Amino acid sequence: MAKKERHIFAAGNTARGYKTFYDSVLEGLDRVYILSGVVEGITSDLIETIGKEMSRKTNEIEWIHSPFMKGQYDGVIFPEWKAAIVDGSYPRIWRPSAPGVTEINVNLQTSVGVDHLARYKEQIAAWYEEIFRKSEEAYAAYGEALRIHDEWEAPYIAHLDREKANRVTEEVLTLFFGEENLEKKSKVRRMYLGAATPDGPVDHIMKLTDQMQKRYFIKGRPGSGKSTMLKKLVTEAEKRGFDAEVYHCGLDPHSLDMVIIPEKGLAIFDSTAPHEYFPSKETDEVIDMYERAIEQGTDEAYEAELTDIKARYRQKMQEATALLAAAKELREQLNNVYAEVTDQPRLKAVAQAIMSRLDRMA
Repeated sequence: MAKKERHIFAAGNTARGYKTFYDSVLEGLDRVYILSGVVEGITSDLIETIGKEMSRKTNEIEWIHSPFMKGQYDGVIFPEWKAAIVDGSYPRIWRPSAPGVTEINVNLQTSVGVDHLARYKEQIAAWYEEIFRKSEEAYAAYGEALRIHDEWEAPYIAHLDREKANRVTEEVLTLFFGEENLEKKSKVRRMYLGAATPDGPVDHIMKLTDQMQKRYFIKGRPGSGKSTMLKKLVTEAEKRGFDAEVYHCGLDPHSLDMVIIPEKGLAIFDSTAPHEYFPSKETDEVIDMYERAIEQGTDEAYEAELTDIKARYRQKMQEATALLAAAKELREQLNNVYAEVTDQPRLKAVAQAIMSRLDRMA
C-alpha cells in the first residue's frame, strides 16, 4: 500500500461560484486521463477502483475529493508516475494544459446503454436544469454570507494595530526561513483547505499536517490579519526558492487559510471556525492575532452588533448548505438512472485498460 496518502479539494462551491485550482493541482504531470460521457457517480467509482488497486504499487497517492457528494472522488493523482485520473463530467470544465502534458479523453458513454437512457431524456434535462439552478442559488447565498462576513471584519480592521500585525508576520517569516535561501525556483501549488458541501464544511487539515515537524495554529477574529500574513509567507517562500503548498479558503478563494512549506516540514493555518482545531502535539504552537494585534476590549465594545452579524451569517450559510443538499438529491437521482443502464463488465474493462497503462509507467 502507498506509504503516503493525501486528501485534498481541487474545486469548491464558493461565494464566487464554482471555482477550481485544477491547473495548479495537475501542473507538472505527464499524463492525465479525463473521464467523460457519464455522470460523477460512475466516474467516482471508477476513480476509486483504480486508485485503490494502483495504491498497492506506488509509495504515494493523492485523492481529490468531490465538493458535491460526500465519499465521492473528483480524481486521483500518482505523483511518482506523474499521472492522474480526473472526472470530466459537469460542471467541471477542462482547458488545454501546458505543452508536454498528454491528456487522454476516456469517453465512458460506450459503457452506457444509450438506447435505454433515451427514455429518460426529458427527465435528465430537467434534473440538470434544476441542479444548475439550485447551485447558482447556493452560490448567491454564499456570496451574501461573504458580504456579511465583511461586516464582521470591519470592527476588527478598525481596531487592528498594523505595526503589531506586521511584527507578528516578521516573527513568522524568521521562524520559517531565518536567513536561508535555496538556489532554485520555487514551486507553488494551490488548492482548497476544505469545501462547502451539502453536509456542511469539510476539511482534511489534521491528515495533511500530521507528519509536519511543527504546526502553527493561528487564532483570532475575522479581519485580524490571518490571511494577509499567509500571503506574505507565500511571497517570501517564492523569493527564497522554497516550495509552497497554498490552501485557499473554501468560501472565498481570494483568501488563504493554510500554507505548508514541505522542505521545512512546517505548516501554518487559520484555526478558527469552521475549521477550528487545538494543539495536540508538544511541537504545536498557537499564534493569537487577537491577543497580539487587536485593541483589547473590541469584542465587548461591539458585542450587540457582532451578535446580530453572526446570526445573519449563520442563517445565510445554512441556507446555502440546504440548497447544495437539494442539488445533491437531484444528482443522486441522476446517478441512479445512469447506474441502471451502465454495462459494468465494459466499465471494468476500461478500468483494466487504464491500470495496464499505469503499470507500464511504474
